[in-house]
Amino acid sequence: MARGKMRVYLGAAPGVGKTFAMLNEGWRGLHRGKDVVVGFVETHGRENTAAQIRDLEVVPRKKISYRDREFEEMDVDAILARNPQVALVDEIAHTNVPGSRNEKRWQDVDELLDAGIDVVTTLNMQHLESVNDVVERITGIKQQETIPDAVVRAAEQVELVDMTPEAIRRRMAHGNIYPPERIDASLANYFRPGNLAALRELALLWVVDKVDDSLQDYMETHGIQGPWETRERVVVALTGAPGGATLIRRAARMAMRAHAELLGVHVRSTDGLSGPPKELLDEHRALLSEVGGAYHEIVGDDVGKALIDFARAENGTQLVVGASRRSRWAELTRGSVINRVMRASGPIDVHVISTEEPEPEAPFRRPRGRRALPVRRQVAAAILGVVLLPVMTVLMAIGRDSLELQTTLLLYLLAVVTIAAVGGVWPALGASVAAFLLANFYFIPPLHEFAIHEGKDLIALVVFLLVAGVVSGYVQFAARRTAEAARARAEAETLARLGGQLMAEEDPLPQLIGTLRTAFGIGAIAVLERSGDGWVVESSSGTPVPGAPEEGDLSIPIDETMQLVVVGPGLAADDLSLLQAFTGQLALALERRQLQAEAAIAAGLAEASDLRAALLAAVSHDLRTPLSSIKAAVTSLLQQDVDWTPQATRELLATIDEEADRLNTLVGNLLDMSRLQSGALQLVMRDIGLEEVVPAAIKGLGERAQNVDVTVDETMPRVRADAALLERAIANLVDNAITWSPPDRPVRVDACPVGNRVDLRVVDRGPGIPPDQRDRVFQPFQRLGDQSSDSGTGLGLAVARGFIDAMGGEITVEDTPGGGLTVVVNLEASA
Repeated sequence: MARGKMRVYLGAAPGVGKTFAMLNEGWRGLHRGKDVVVGFVETHGRENTAAQIRDLEVVPRKKISYRDREFEEMDVDAILARNPQVALVDEIAHTNVPGSRNEKRWQDVDELLDAGIDVVTTLNMQHLESVNDVVERITGIKQQETIPDAVVRAAEQVELVDMTPEAIRRRMAHGNIYPPERIDASLANYFRPGNLAALRELALLWVVDKVDDSLQDYMETHGIQGPWETRERVVVALTGAPGGATLIRRAARMAMRAHAELLGVHVRSTDGLSGPPKELLDEHRALLSEVGGAYHEIVGDDVGKALIDFARAENGTQLVVGASRRSRWAELTRGSVINRVMRASGPIDVHVISTEEPEPEAPFRRPRGRRALPVRRQVAAAILGVVLLPVMTVLMAIGRDSLELQTTLLLYLLAVVTIAAVGGVWPALGASVAAFLLANFYFIPPLHEFAIHEGKDLIALVVFLLVAGVVSGYVQFAARRTAEAARARAEAETLARLGGQLMAEEDPLPQLIGTLRTAFGIGAIAVLERSGDGWVVESSSGTPVPGAPEEGDLSIPIDETMQLVVVGPGLAADDLSLLQAFTGQLALALERRQLQAEAAIAAGLAEASDLRAALLAAVSHDLRTPLSSIKAAVTSLLQQDVDWTPQATRELLATIDEEADRLNTLVGNLLDMSRLQSGALQLVMRDIGLEEVVPAAIKGLGERAQNVDVTVDETMPRVRADAALLERAIANLVDNAITWSPPDRPVRVDACPVGNRVDLRVVDRGPGIPPDQRDRVFQPFQRLGDQSSDSGTGLGLAVARGFIDAMGGEITVEDTPGGGLTVVVNLEASA
């Protein structure tokens, strides 16, 4: 039996019309005489989608009980028993309920294809395994349901159901995709224009690659000679390290866009002992297979050379490697794999991909002391001399008759040079004297006596001793120069780092102090400033922190009132001079701190001056307006020559009440802005529920807010905020929305969780705000496009943003689909 054929309708996002296209194709096939059934279709409650089924036969679904609930899945056995020509199966990436025939729906589809049934199905771009990580970075949502790319690429046809982001958002706003309660949250999150544009581009690129695959197959089948013979191959290095999955997916996308084959290679050491965790490497191998790559494993000690050799053997044109995770010391001692790969790559393009945030650089410690070589190397050289010289003497004594004295001394000289290279001059000098005595005792007549009969033998021994001493001295000199070079490099690096910190940090003094303590190996260091008869610690690092110059082991003046106090081991003379040079950097940091403080005071004074000027301009009119209305109403009521009717009296009293409320709001906003500007705002942060705060804020607006539509579910995560301030901020936002919304279009307030935060949305249907003026709307005393001159001081939104910012939240402004403005308050959800 021939295997069935599969056709896939691919969409960039939900709602583009994939299910419509699938059902329409099935209906057309039915009326052309084909036997077509609906194996599974998901309408999501959309009447228009359900209407497209028309007279198509629908195979009943299978009901499965799981955790005291009943679910419906596609009945594979029923479709196989029905044995149609074509089965319509929606959402191929779907994960079946536990207890189903297969774990994934694409496995169900595979059974139908094996039975010779053609399948027409649908798929959203975000469910493809190769782009799963990219979709998560774009949308912030990790897709749990994925399908291997190879399954979709095996389809006979993949057709893109395309729609512009604007058209998708219009369909969403009209309620054609999700129910009304999910529209605003979806538009603000997954269905943002940027997200949809990026997903659309991914879908277009993927389909272009699929079309190219079909063309290549056609050319090969028909023997057409062309570029396909030199098709590129992308090789990705698998190390089994964390971040490897990102590397594989990135290489898969590069291979897709370059129409290239994907090869994964892991280099295993020849000893078979060292290597990555097997579980992680197996996961990477499985992922490579899912994105259409082939896995290879080779053996080699030089990883870089092995990668290049494999790429050349497989005619690879691009090599993808992850950024090095080795420390600088490891790269200096064992070499850099990436550097070796790039030097040996030749015509192969090498891509170095960063797979994680770089680890913080370890503090650098300067070389200490004047010793050229460490003690451990000197001890090792002494042990080498004790072992090597006796062994050489025994071996040379056995062949004494065939060795001349010059040869013996040269061999001893080789041993001395080796010992000097390991441990420096003192072990080498000791070895020279020992070799001198051994040569005299065992190889110069009279044997086994410390005596010399011939002058030439004495000259040879003396020359040997001098040469050994000179060589040892040069080795020690070279080691000392190497240490001095390392010391100079360390000093230069430390100075460069201090200079960079001085330029980059807001307040560089704490960082400078910490770097100095680490660089010189000091126990504690502090900058003290004289205050009256005592001292004040300006900045410190390490313990115990000295509180006065006499409490430290060293004190260096910075200026007339400042001193650098050091607690710890004594410093060498050159260390001390260098530390004194660094005090100039500290003086600059202190001067910069003082200048920043003065600049902040000046900026505060300028801002306060601007605020006072704006406040006077606002108070001169906006506070006088409600007072004038109140005064006029009271004066009218006090007139005794006018007999006011009860209705007129109520109207005047209502005017007084309304204007008093407006005056109270204006004064409250002015006081709030004053608290924000002066930094006197005190927060009482706790976990609160939006379903409690939002109704209270709207209730406080009185009759103006009686038509506000609130959708805040009680199951919404609680947020971390100050309840009183959040209520004031929401009230100001809703009040502003009511002001601008038409009377027949009520303001809507809803909330939805987004990751570990919660979005509260205030939606109006007013005229909106141009994008270039949206930042200004949150500035004090701004009234963009006011309908009248008595609409307030323009502080409501400024106070709302100030409160939300103080609570660690964020306010953004978006267009309301269909016209209007949506203000989004983003708050941290409680843990």
